[in-house]
Amino acid sequence: MKSTLLALLGLSSTALALDHSSPFEASSPDGQLRLQVEVADEIRWSLKHDRQTIIAPSSIAMRLGGGEVLGQAPKLASALRDEVDTRFETLNYTRAVVPDRYQMLTLQFEGDFALEFRVYDEAVAYRFVTDRDGEIVVKDEEARFNFTSDHPAFIPYMWDYRGGEIFNSSFEALYDETPLSEWKEGSYAMTPMLVDVGQGKKAVILEADLEDYPGMYLDLNDTGMGLSGVFARYPLETKKGGYEEMNVIPTKRADYIAKTSGSRSFPWRVVVVSEQDKELLDIDIVQKLASPSRIEDTSWIRTGLVSWDWWNDYNLWGVDFVSGQNTRTYKHYIDFAAENNAPYIIIDWGWTDKNDLTDYSPEVDLPELIDYGKQRGVGVIVWASWFAVTESMETVFPLYEKMGVAGLKIDFIDRDDQVAVASTYEIAAKAAEHRLLVDYHGVFAPTGLQRTYPNVVGYEGVKGLENVKWADEDAPRYAVSIPFIRMMAGPMDYTPGAMTNVTQDKFAPINNAPMSKGTRVHQLAMYIMYESPLQMYSDSPSAYRQEQKCTDFIASIPTHFDDTVALAGEVGEYAALARRRGDAWFVAAMTNWEPRDLSLPLDFLEPGDYRMVVFRDGLNANRVASDYVKETLTVQAGEVVKASLAGGGGWAARIEPLP
Repeated sequence: MKSTLLALLGLSSTALALDHSSPFEASSPDGQLRLQVEVADEIRWSLKHDRQTIIAPSSIAMRLGGGEVLGQAPKLASALRDEVDTRFETLNYTRAVVPDRYQMLTLQFEGDFALEFRVYDEAVAYRFVTDRDGEIVVKDEEARFNFTSDHPAFIPYMWDYRGGEIFNSSFEALYDETPLSEWKEGSYAMTPMLVDVGQGKKAVILEADLEDYPGMYLDLNDTGMGLSGVFARYPLETKKGGYEEMNVIPTKRADYIAKTSGSRSFPWRVVVVSEQDKELLDIDIVQKLASPSRIEDTSWIRTGLVSWDWWNDYNLWGVDFVSGQNTRTYKHYIDFAAENNAPYIIIDWGWTDKNDLTDYSPEVDLPELIDYGKQRGVGVIVWASWFAVTESMETVFPLYEKMGVAGLKIDFIDRDDQVAVASTYEIAAKAAEHRLLVDYHGVFAPTGLQRTYPNVVGYEGVKGLENVKWADEDAPRYAVSIPFIRMMAGPMDYTPGAMTNVTQDKFAPINNAPMSKGTRVHQLAMYIMYESPLQMYSDSPSAYRQEQKCTDFIASIPTHFDDTVALAGEVGEYAALARRRGDAWFVAAMTNWEPRDLSLPLDFLEPGDYRMVVFRDGLNANRVASDYVKETLTVQAGEVVKASLAGGGGWAARIEPLP
């Protein structure tokens, strides 16, 4: 689907005087965010919200091969300010139509380069644009975000867990909640990253439209209270290594970060600003800045729930066969999927040789499973390592298309240098040619590829439920932090749905019998709260069959929506939002280990009477986390609903008009 332009409500353009004595300015449509750009010996930008400085003057530059620096002693050729007011349709997102209003400032410089700035009500973004023949070498990029004081922050540090070097990472981390001055020396942070800038306001730094260029990390800069972008250098030599030798680890890197086309737009550098934390639950900035879809026909792209094998360790009970990674087990998963509104199953790693995607396990008859799935209306998605895909996709993708494979879960990328980033686009494009879905795991947070290639229906880049199989961490606090930070980047394959739920004192990490921290309804609420077009039934079909009331509720929740409304929230504490599909609304609230009572206004409803099916924490959920109550109520538009959440708890509802 090409992004459809629904309406051009207003577009005006103003040429600005080239007066170097005063900064160039642009403002958000509501007038609250104000950008200033100074052009002198260098280019510096700053940002205010109302009268509060969010970003102090910060330099922008790009150092090219041969010593040229874009932004050093720049010579301005023209300056243009535009007003843009439009909207576009989306596919498999949290709203069907995204309004796109901003003021744009374009500064064109001698030397065939420009800087584009956009100022939205919720964010400011800028990027370099070059117009040169041939190829250019980017030695480095200076992207600075200088703050005015030592602000507290939620810092997701990158760490090396693949035995290579710091730029090999799973892109999974809890948030270190510390002032910027307590930055861990020698560590880099992933984006998105949140900074508490005071007066109730938050700033989130991220990037968008990352293509054929390395991802941006953040490091404390020389101001001691500001951040600067850090980029992985181009890999020249690699080796196999890491877990089960499935990673490709650079052993030698160049002295530059990218070799790329001389005529291109570079990734957007973005700062989102909120006055209230809840605003961060509903931010469309990555969709707005991403390149439109490159897939003409998207009718074959189907999203929804997935029955998944790996988290529950293939455990089944009450069946007349030995469960495991075998054909009988997967037929049972297909049966469960067909009965519970899941259009797919995933066959995770182990079904094929990790390096040869045509060397199948004799225990898993893939053609038979695909045929059986077709009979039941269930597609089969298969796991593959990134290395194996890059080595064989020219032959394997056509083979899988012919076999009837629905898509691939591609794992262990664990890098975001230029080669890895470019590969995610190449794989998505080649998969689209063969009508294959892509679910990226072991990968950096999305930056817009999901709009450009909407067959990319899943992204990990989050410390998801799998971690409770081996780690004892504060999962509930993390669970109510990521909706405000990581989820802003896009799809987040957290893989929810645990049916064994425990309080902190009863928790144990058990790989083959996993459990979740917090309540049953905490898990149910994730299906509404977390954006994921391909959402997992992570637990065993046997567990879901024993808990059919909960399973029926999960089965009723769409994986994309027509509208979203943020209701309440405080990062790291609690979150509440509502999402609409058709005339049905789905409402979710989640809390950390602190029990709390929330008042949720139903003013998003059209006038009338509604039936509300509610799942709430039971009175004993603080002792037995699986305790819940299901009830059906009648509510009216504008009513305020009281939601009581146990520690680590949740609240979830489906609201539909009464006939």
